[in-house]
Amino acid sequence: MTAKTIITGIGVATPNGLGVDDFWAATRVGKNAIDKITRFDASSYPSQLAGEIRGFEASDHLPSRLIPQTDRMTRLALVAADCAFEDAGVKPGDIPEFDMGVVTASTSGGFEFGQNELQKLWSQGSQYVSAYQSFAWFYAVNSGQISIRNGMRGPSGVVVSDHAGGLDAIAQARRQIRKGSKLIFSGGFDASICPWGWVAQIAGGRLTTSDQPERAYLPFDAAASGYVPGEGGALLILEDQQSALERDAANVYGEVAGYGATFDPKPGSGREPGLRRAIEVALADAGVEAGQVDVVFADAAGTPRLDREEADAITAVFGPAGVPVTAPKTMIGRLYSGAAPVDVVSAVLAIREGLIPPTTNVVLSPEYDIDLVTGQPRTASVRTALVLARGYGGFNSAVVIRAVD
Repeated sequence: MTAKTIITGIGVATPNGLGVDDFWAATRVGKNAIDKITRFDASSYPSQLAGEIRGFEASDHLPSRLIPQTDRMTRLALVAADCAFEDAGVKPGDIPEFDMGVVTASTSGGFEFGQNELQKLWSQGSQYVSAYQSFAWFYAVNSGQISIRNGMRGPSGVVVSDHAGGLDAIAQARRQIRKGSKLIFSGGFDASICPWGWVAQIAGGRLTTSDQPERAYLPFDAAASGYVPGEGGALLILEDQQSALERDAANVYGEVAGYGATFDPKPGSGREPGLRRAIEVALADAGVEAGQVDVVFADAAGTPRLDREEADAITAVFGPAGVPVTAPKTMIGRLYSGAAPVDVVSAVLAIREGLIPPTTNVVLSPEYDIDLVTGQPRTASVRTALVLARGYGGFNSAVVIRAVD
């Protein structure tokens, strides 16, 4: 089947906004949310900045029974799922349970929950470890908890490919829609701003050690020195277009029109990284020419080598300064599996308003021949957007989002 897969509902939670309206109000004007870590004492660590979601109290949104059995990332995901249902104008019981599924992405799983239970094991003994540890840390727990809570018994799963995972999950959801499912939740959430999670992120070697919130995460800038992590993500409700029309869907944000994924060759092989090919595959899948793309939401790794590779791929496909490029994640940090779904949200809202959000704090280096939107948002007619994501270890993914009349 080649039925159109459209986005009809959004639940988003990021450091600069909870919910579509708050998120977009901050993103469209470049509101910075990166600051010193407050969730634990990071003074002894080389990296001390993060994009934190502040003021979120899960008990204000979820039943008390769910709090002791869930990690922070799952609580955020469950609340986002509720918001997405409301935004789509649909309730779980409105669609047969076997016609609804969940496909999410995860990079780290429930790190904070796991850390807390390991501390109990070491300091108090095994009898003090929560029985919920058996699943609360697991990569697939968000898919499981969302499906259980909302009675969704259709195709479900989880994708683990670091930052690329959010787009890979959306693509898998589109496959399930094409196979006959009526509604699939998809996206990603991560929240590993805790000592255990922080050590793991630092060990990756790509975090900046800058202590200046507004000059720390600087992709495509001569001063780029790594990225700032963040927490949060987004969940999208994807539907078959005909099914959405039949139920008179309240919102139609856009179409997931194309997807491409590749894997980088072995380091030292001399072969070209796989991002350019992923872009070309996604455009071909969507039936879109390079000249029809109105904006590219960049992965924006924030390290000189990876920024160079991404800029080269964009230039190879679109030509020098051939398309506006933006990376609004510089406001909030890289959210791991949640990063690309948040960029998809930004893409559909850019299409809706006709406005490209800025890449904050960045001064484009003359070494990169791309048209990076910096400083202020740019008014533009946006009908087709390309979202890019790359994962640690060589994952490359690209998704084309297109307006729906």
